[in-house]
Amino acid sequence: MASGEDGPRSCMVCGDRATGYHFHALTCEGCKGFFRRTVSKNTGLTCPFAGNCKVNKAQRRHCPACRLQKCLDAGMKKEMILSAEALAQQRAKQAQRRAQWAPVQLSKGQQELAQTLLGAHARHVGTMFDQFVQFRPPAHLFIHHQRLPIPVPALPLLKHFAEVNTFMVQQVIKFTKDLPLFRSLPMEDQISLLKGAAVEICHIALNTTFCLQTRNFLCGPLRYALEDGVHVGFQEQFLELLFRFHATLRRLQLQEPEYVLMAAMALFSPDRPGVTRREEIDRLQEVMALTLQSYIKGQPPRPRDRFLYAKLLGLLAELRSINNAYGYQIQHIQGLSAMMPLLQEICS
Repeated sequence: MASGEDGPRSCMVCGDRATGYHFHALTCEGCKGFFRRTVSKNTGLTCPFAGNCKVNKAQRRHCPACRLQKCLDAGMKKEMILSAEALAQQRAKQAQRRAQWAPVQLSKGQQELAQTLLGAHARHVGTMFDQFVQFRPPAHLFIHHQRLPIPVPALPLLKHFAEVNTFMVQQVIKFTKDLPLFRSLPMEDQISLLKGAAVEICHIALNTTFCLQTRNFLCGPLRYALEDGVHVGFQEQFLELLFRFHATLRRLQLQEPEYVLMAAMALFSPDRPGVTRREEIDRLQEVMALTLQSYIKGQPPRPRDRFLYAKLLGLLAELRSINNAYGYQIQHIQGLSAMMPLLQEICS
């Protein structure tokens, strides 16, 4: 056996190059197979000589009885050998696991769809959070600004909130208009889908800015905390629900295609009020869902999130409830609706 720990190791039975520990002893593939076959057959072996046959790489086949005895002396254990039936079951389970985690390739159509969505998203949504600083943010929102426990004037924050939310909805509208599948629908259905999904798509995109450590949204040089929402006039109970949603989604560590396909599933929801071509939109949503599912299966296994697709479906349903509550909230914040007529129209 080699003296260096990283050098080649020798089989404890015949001295050939060992491939690892088999049945509790360091052996080569040949002695591993011999031991399994011999024990499984359960045939009585006897040495025709005195039981002192030399067992090495060149002569290991000469006396099966002495070779078996040397296997046992090396520490190989009969009880570690599975029966033929148990071995078949084990191999079937291994094959099933390999198939379950085998990467799934997107079809050509799915690849083209994903590229179209990603391109439109990059053009209109991906960089919009860095532009919030253009909308007259109050000084306390800047990351470098030390927040002090003193009252902040509500009106500047309310105006800033109205402007950035209007801007986000405008960018989402541009994103959807850049999708040929969306433009192919009748105008009344486009309006119905946008009214239903615009806020949900905004929050799916906004999730990429959520910091789990601070529970803040980090948008360029600005940070937004739960307290800012309270100061604008949102009920704290609603904001806790919203921030909990963002924390749950952020922990899943989605990749950009997963965020974008999730947004597309929200957009093509056939049960939105006012939709006329429900069957067609249902088929489009199914295409988005299958592409998302295939993309997830094509990624390396994520043991913590084995049911990622199912979790995303649950979060989409939760986001629908948040969307409904959000509409109620902005209707009851004094002066806010008048500041953002586009969002007022979306939520009406």
